Amino acid sequence: MAYIVNKTDGTALVTITDGTIDNTTSLTLFGKSFSGFGELLNENQVKLLENSASTSAPVAPLTGELWFDTTVNQLKVYDGSSFKPTGGAKHQASAPSSPSAGDLWVDSDDSQLYFYNGSAFVLAGPVFTSGQTLSGFKIETITNDSAVSKVIASMFSGNTRVAILSAESFTPGAAITGFATVNAGLTLNSTLGAVFAGSATSATHLSVSGTTNTSATVIAGGNFLRSDAADTTTGAITVDTDNGVIIGDGQDLELKVSGINATIANVTEDGDLSLKINDGGTTKTPIAITGSTGNIAITGDVTITGNLNVSGEYENTSGEINIINDTFLKLNTGNAEADAGIIAETSDTDDARLFYDVSENHWAAGENASYSQIIRLADTTADGDANKNTKALKTNASGNLKVTSLTLGAVGSDVSTSDTSNANAASVGQVAESIQRWGGDFITADAGSTGNTVAGARYVETVAPTSGQGSNGDLWFVREA
Repeated sequence: MAYIVNKTDGTALVTITDGTIDNTTSLTLFGKSFSGFGELLNENQVKLLENSASTSAPVAPLTGELWFDTTVNQLKVYDGSSFKPTGGAKHQASAPSSPSAGDLWVDSDDSQLYFYNGSAFVLAGPVFTSGQTLSGFKIETITNDSAVSKVIASMFSGNTRVAILSAESFTPGAAITGFATVNAGLTLNSTLGAVFAGSATSATHLSVSGTTNTSATVIAGGNFLRSDAADTTTGAITVDTDNGVIIGDGQDLELKVSGINATIANVTEDGDLSLKINDGGTTKTPIAITGSTGNIAITGDVTITGNLNVSGEYENTSGEINIINDTFLKLNTGNAEADAGIIAETSDTDDARLFYDVSENHWAAGENASYSQIIRLADTTADGDANKNTKALKTNASGNLKVTSLTLGAVGSDVSTSDTSNANAASVGQVAESIQRWGGDFITADAGSTGNTVAGARYVETVAPTSGQGSNGDLWFVREA
């Protein structure tokens, strides 16, 4: 009697007639009363034990059937359409063929694990090959100097720890080369001279210990100017803006440009502006500008190689004498011809003046709007008799001064016999009153006189005066008896 062989899910696989065998599967199935079934039964058991180990897949496999592929030494399972590797990674130098999603492959050359994502093998790890040695992040637990555990992520390159990523700052309990202290954030290995290269949005600190530039565009921190302390630069500083430079806590001093014009300004109200120098160790201020008045004080000698044009007035000087080394002082240059000279301030309306009178073509002087010609030597005359009323007189070659007539302004008092120092020119009246006529007669006797015996009278006598007669300055005339 035939019987039906069912699968695990209850569906009929095959019907086997008595005394026959069936090979619709990879096993040999036999019917009732089949002679010699013992061998076939034993062979089926062996196939099951070895999972049909062979270089070729079983014929007519059932879904779920196992096959050990002796070519690649891998156990595979039939999924209804093909045999797929079962769990476990394939350890070989090249990627397995006909992989299924989820398959694992260990690259025997690089000691790296891959998984198949349905389209390609993806590296699961490690990220470095065996030849590259430890490279990339390694999560570690170390202790600090207080024996407290700290979780860190160490970044390696070629088995050298380059940086440590930490959530907090601490001092490692066991020495780590290049990491005396681990800081919160990313700490670089100090023994490598490691730096961050490339562009960054911002930096909290800048190390100024180095001054050696790595290139023309990568500048060491020590070559940047400080804004919080005094600093020095060996290069020129260019301020490429007309807003210029502003100096001072109150932003008092400004150096700006407007177009082609430059301005130095103390913008603080009534603030002074000074130019100082060191003269042999002594600080001096050659130029000082007073902010409240606008006055300019210049200390020291001033040399002007060009013209000095003054639109205002030169009012005064603290010195009593102005010294000018030039041999000539030229006035009224560039103006229409006009009177020009020197004015000395007096209490008069027009002060005192010495000037050249253009209309009269001569020099004049005077005060209070009353001026007279200044006589030159060429204007004087030597012979007043021949050149009457011709300006001033001067002596001729013989030393005499000759005039036609000379009239004194007034008759003076008598010339006293006791007066020996009077330099006034005597008038005719004075002489007539003071000297007796020839023969001893008086023109007019001195007050109280009665003859030639009176002291102070002017004598004409035949004998010399006796002791007690006359006084200093008296004139005595001795005539023959």
